[in-house]
Amino acid sequence: MTKFVFVTGGVVSSLGKGIAAASLAAILESRGLKVTLIKLDPYLNVDPGTMSPFQHGEVFVTDDGAETDLDLGHYERFITTRMKRSNNFTTGQIYMSVLEKERRGDYLGKTVQVIPHVTNEIQDFVRRGAAGDIDVAIVEIGGTVGDIESLPFLEAVRQMSLKLGPGNTAFVHLTFVPWIAAAGELKTKPTQHTVQKLREIGIQPDALLCRADRVIPDDERDKISLFTNVPLHGVISMPDVDTIYKVPRVLHEQGLDELMVMKLQLLTKPADLKRWDSLVHEVEHPKNSVRIAMCGKYTDLSDSYKSLNEALRHAGIHNHAKVLIDYVDAETIAPDNVSQLAVYDAILVPGGFGKRGIEGKICAVQFAREHGVPYLGICLGMQVATIEYARHVAGLPGANSTEFDPNPAHPVIALIDEWHDRDGSIQKRDANSDLGGTMRLGAQSSDVKPGTLAHEIYGPVVTERHRHRYEANVNYLDQLQQAGLVISALTQREQLTEIVELPRDRHPWFIGVQFHPEFKSTPWGGHPLFTSYVKAALEHQKARADNAAKLAA
Repeated sequence: MTKFVFVTGGVVSSLGKGIAAASLAAILESRGLKVTLIKLDPYLNVDPGTMSPFQHGEVFVTDDGAETDLDLGHYERFITTRMKRSNNFTTGQIYMSVLEKERRGDYLGKTVQVIPHVTNEIQDFVRRGAAGDIDVAIVEIGGTVGDIESLPFLEAVRQMSLKLGPGNTAFVHLTFVPWIAAAGELKTKPTQHTVQKLREIGIQPDALLCRADRVIPDDERDKISLFTNVPLHGVISMPDVDTIYKVPRVLHEQGLDELMVMKLQLLTKPADLKRWDSLVHEVEHPKNSVRIAMCGKYTDLSDSYKSLNEALRHAGIHNHAKVLIDYVDAETIAPDNVSQLAVYDAILVPGGFGKRGIEGKICAVQFAREHGVPYLGICLGMQVATIEYARHVAGLPGANSTEFDPNPAHPVIALIDEWHDRDGSIQKRDANSDLGGTMRLGAQSSDVKPGTLAHEIYGPVVTERHRHRYEANVNYLDQLQQAGLVISALTQREQLTEIVELPRDRHPWFIGVQFHPEFKSTPWGGHPLFTSYVKAALEHQKARADNAAKLAA
């Protein structure tokens, strides 16, 4: 029987509830348990796919094509269990399901209410997310206690705890203990109030994870314990750390995992965190460092590129290097200032949607191509690389994507059902195609051309996750290839362009990929594409230093 740990948050958001849940899962997994995680999001959107990254941060994509909360990325980076569509659901999905049942008559004419119908639906979704050979399911509830939209979730898990009985559930509450500089002390009152609110709902936490900018002294922990009715050993200090990969060790040393296995009545082996310790040692003792310019449009919120940031850091670990990421707003890049990118060891253009900043990204691509700077384009980054090459090398002035210009002179990027012949007639796809005008989502496989850089990195087949609508227009591929652009991977089914690159004799490292490889990177294995990219950045850095030394001599 699957046991459940419900993780809630209080006082303020952005305390790191996802990291805390993932870290607890990692420790339990190290004790030999099969663990999964589930994220409950209280917003009414069906999923975050249509939400601005400024509102919600990155949209994480699973193998089965679900657009999910970014916390699922943390889950996959901390444990071995892969996430699925059933591991993340929203209030919008719950109400949609309930209303569909009501329209079908499933409720037999009853008045449909939040209790029991909505709360029962939430419990059914949680059980589906925990289905299979799972020992412990850690369920993270988004938002903070006291928010009106989170109440149905909290009521649902309270009911689950009652139904499952003693020894089958545990509650962990993440809270905030602020340091008041004027008073020179930590304040426990916000924590007292958020636990009071939780207890009013009918939930008594078994453990409190107390976030602060410093270690919480025992006196304050005693006070928190007294006023929240949580035993002292359940009041866990969670100070700020310089890397998230230290959190499992911090929680383990304070006995959180032992508390959970005792509460859930589980017999396990002791925790083994050696690989986490080794990972932290690698993070803290790099031999080199590289600077990468990430030319994007959501640069004001680093969470917009959360998985990408982590993938670059993982690649740094596997190259014994610290990766320094500078976010360059693509809207500020123009031909007269693009030389600012000369100080970087590599250039990256990430994914995105919409016209804003596109010309700046194209300038960045041109600079990388003409100056031999290692370049990685992801999704939109591959498309702008194709547009840049078409304009400046393949003799196709005015080349563009129909996403940015509905009637470009040369639509080298377009929706599948918008592909144009050179004479302007529209190439309509088969009406039964599931790709025309839709978003390509989830894991898909492609064949990789032998003798290419992509083949050197991936081997004969690449399987990666996608999230995009527009594709490279097949009617221009021959002309682009004749001009020297290498199409090094095509999808196995539709023969769509997946990877473009420049020959190694013309550029040291230049690749654009239509997929999102960052979603599959982990701190343990890294990712072969990012590892190769950071290695190329280190080589470029060394070559520049050697040239500078020769000039100085």
